[in-house]
Amino acid sequence: MCNNYANHIPIDEIFEIFSESRFPLRFPSGPPNLEPNDDIRPTDAAPVILPQGDHATLVRLKWGLLPSQPKRPPVINMRSEGRRFEQGRCLVPASSFFEFTGDKYPKTRWRFTRADGDWFCFAGYQNGPNIGDGDDARFSLLTVDPGPDIAPTHDRQPVVLGRADWDRWLAGEAGLLNPSPAGTWVIAEAPRPAKGSLL
Repeated sequence: MCNNYANHIPIDEIFEIFSESRFPLRFPSGPPNLEPNDDIRPTDAAPVILPQGDHATLVRLKWGLLPSQPKRPPVINMRSEGRRFEQGRCLVPASSFFEFTGDKYPKTRWRFTRADGDWFCFAGYQNGPNIGDGDDARFSLLTVDPGPDIAPTHDRQPVVLGRADWDRWLAGEAGLLNPSPAGTWVIAEAPRPAKGSLL
């Protein structure tokens, strides 16, 4: 299950792509400064794109919905089967994501990047009543059964939407939560840098 991903997408590139969409990005307070981040983990604040009527906005939300019971971990991945997600849809931009294999620590870490070299967006759900950075406004990634590229490393995968489906997802269309087809991903072993390393 995805519990680690990267985002080093320039904000001007995100803005340019969405300028041609049904939901062009607007920044009431000016565009945010997005620092490259190759190690986004649960409870970190990360960029999320939310629909706002006839446009979209980009905010930072914490990754992981607050659990319904005390002492339970945040819900960072949510099964999509049987859910319509009529409210709370969002897009989570990413450059790559990671899966882990093995039974003993340290597990083997695998990086998944798109075979076409493009960055992408996860289908996400956010539960905040309003846009903004409040602690109650958080997001989760939606998951499905894995496609053939991901099945050897995990029995679930995050939903990654093709660019043609970003508008459709934000607009509330159904039938978009599917596994990635074969050949979507390039997989490479990606050990974490040793502590104190400058790399």
